[in-house]
Amino acid sequence: MTSNSLSPGVFQNRSLVRWPAFNLEMVLIYIVLLLVLITTIVPFYWMVTTSLKMDEAIFRMPPDLLPSPATINNYQQVFDLMPMGAALVNSIKIAVIATFGTLLSSSMAAYAFAKIKFRFRNVLFFGFLATMMIPGQVTLIPLYILFSRLGWIDTHLPLMVPFMLINAYGVFLLRQFMMGIPDAYIEAARLDGASHLQIYFRIMMPLCKPALVTLGLFSFLGNWNNFLGPLIFLNTDSNFTVPLIINSFRTAYGTNWGLLMAAACVAIIPPLLLYLLAQRFFVQGVALSGLRG
Repeated sequence: MTSNSLSPGVFQNRSLVRWPAFNLEMVLIYIVLLLVLITTIVPFYWMVTTSLKMDEAIFRMPPDLLPSPATINNYQQVFDLMPMGAALVNSIKIAVIATFGTLLSSSMAAYAFAKIKFRFRNVLFFGFLATMMIPGQVTLIPLYILFSRLGWIDTHLPLMVPFMLINAYGVFLLRQFMMGIPDAYIEAARLDGASHLQIYFRIMMPLCKPALVTLGLFSFLGNWNNFLGPLIFLNTDSNFTVPLIINSFRTAYGTNWGLLMAAACVAIIPPLLLYLLAQRFFVQGVALSGLRG
């Protein structure tokens, strides 16, 4: 068999091989995403490794990429020197109660603005949204005077009640989602004799689950990371929250970076677990809430 007899089949098979086209745009996108990934992960990696280092190894030059030797002494001191356990309980209590209160009040107001027709509805809604433009620092002194007269200073009530009563962003987010729910559901329920309260609990709440999870995560993280409120209203160590405990490792004479990083590692565990559990609904809620309405 000669080479000429093989050449047509060989060339035909080679012609079927398709090499992927070089796409410069996709390469640039992947490079940018890789840089964003590195800048996001490196601080967390450095925080964890620093929390496992001895004091003399933290500022060693060149820096150690891995703690050698690794120690959990910083974590032990965080719980021994400071009321970190009580701070975790306080932060979880405040964040959970404020989050559920926010979801209840915001969803009720959003249902009224989205599905109940009444006079000056849009005017009231835009006036409600205008409160988002007022900085929290402007109302800090009046709130302190009010809470002081109510006897709420050095309690957790100032950190929960205001967030439970009003959340303009939460109302806006849920209203946008509810505007996309067909009115036919409500009309059918009204024909069956359902009240607005029954429609709210039995129809709107199940359909708004992605948006509720999204708002719940935002509210939980906002209350968990709240530093200014506890700093102003809390005075007793047993009432401190996690951000105040973390800040206590910074003094006018220096910063204990090992203890600070260990406390920060402990502080990110509850929000991280919550996000992992609600990730599917969170992504869905962010995608849909901005497109509806």
